[in-house]
Amino acid sequence: MKPVRVLIVDDSAVIRKMVSTMLSSDPEIVVAGTAGNGRVALERIPDLKPDLVTLDIEMPEMDGLETLVEIRKLYPKLPVIMFSTLTERGAAATLDALARGASDYVTKPSHTGTAEFTQELSTARVREEFLRRIKSLCAFSVPHAIHAAPHIPISERPQSRIDVVAIGSSTGGPNALCELIPQFPADFPVPVVIVQHMPPLFTRLLSERLNTLSPLEVQEGKQGQRLQSGQVWIAPGDYHMTVGRKGTEFVLGLNRDAPENSCRPAVDVLFRSVAHTFGANVLAVVLTGMGADGTQGSAKIREAGGKVIAQDEASSVVWGMPGSVVAANLADRVCPLSGIAHEVVRRVSMRRALARAAGP
Repeated sequence: MKPVRVLIVDDSAVIRKMVSTMLSSDPEIVVAGTAGNGRVALERIPDLKPDLVTLDIEMPEMDGLETLVEIRKLYPKLPVIMFSTLTERGAAATLDALARGASDYVTKPSHTGTAEFTQELSTARVREEFLRRIKSLCAFSVPHAIHAAPHIPISERPQSRIDVVAIGSSTGGPNALCELIPQFPADFPVPVVIVQHMPPLFTRLLSERLNTLSPLEVQEGKQGQRLQSGQVWIAPGDYHMTVGRKGTEFVLGLNRDAPENSCRPAVDVLFRSVAHTFGANVLAVVLTGMGADGTQGSAKIREAGGKVIAQDEASSVVWGMPGSVVAANLADRVCPLSGIAHEVVRRVSMRRALARAAGP
């Protein structure tokens, strides 16, 4: 297979060199070229024909957001990874970039991003994560095939009413959530809990953005918060989120236990907790994302009698997480993103109506 060709766009020569050196260390990736701003990048794309572009948000002459808009007009399928700072302004710009078609993002320190960023990139963990993102976005690898687990026991008990919807997402997830959550009606009868792989600050801004788009109330998760119907809770960055029972109420819990699947928050942590707390009364949704987070948690939900919906490959930015669930035979239904909200609302309404008709 031909190596992935990457165009690096950043106004810092130091960062261009550092990223080039890091990418060149992998034989499956080739640095097709570099550019110091968006205007130069747009001029070079036709000749370089990159498979992926890394794009800094803050650049002179033509910044990353302006460049991204032009790339999407000319090359709608070209994967783009944004470099963003861990600041409120950087997080807001990143969400804007994702909304305008960026495929993924990588965060860098807020102190101008040169010495600190190059030091961070030099660590093995960051290097491997960055390389994996590039390969996943270019469909270089198929991670879901590695995690097939066809012999996980599945409960065949009668279908129960749904009391909670749990959602897991990663790469491509913010846009997927911005399409999915606003389609839930204002009278949605159960709470929704979400893990989206994002750092602190980013999750708060995502929840605020979703809250403006949705008829439901969307907030970042809070320790001890009581769950109610019509509410949506997103796990805060760097905290696992769980759901437990306190007397007759269901409440959120937050912890900073060790990362799982290299993630905190992790989908598996949330899914295990809803399976333990709600048993068969769970509907889980696994959206677009890299890796396999959510697969083991989906297994726990299915073992308890709950149901799992996975996003299909065609509508996923990366079919790692939902693909892993499908490969493990854990998905009750595989849907395009455009059909998931209808399927969730239909299942919740039907199961609760049947439960009421059956009586106590």
